[in-house]
Amino acid sequence: MASLIAGIVVLIATGIAFVALLPRGGRMHRWVDTAWEPYVAVALCAGVALTFTLVLSGAIDLASG
Repeated sequence: MASLIAGIVVLIATGIAFVALLPRGGRMHRWVDTAWEPYVAVALCAGVALTFTLVLSGAIDLASG
């Protein structure tokens, strides 16, 4: 159960971070075209992967017990 809840929390946090990084008002985010841009993309992908892993683990745990 804890894994499922943690996965949902990570999903919400990743979603908030993604929405915060979207362009607004015709301007790109300040991290675009910087050295940090690839790290931000990797962090978002890692957040999605961690979400699926935790949710799947939590669902299997709930189904087995």
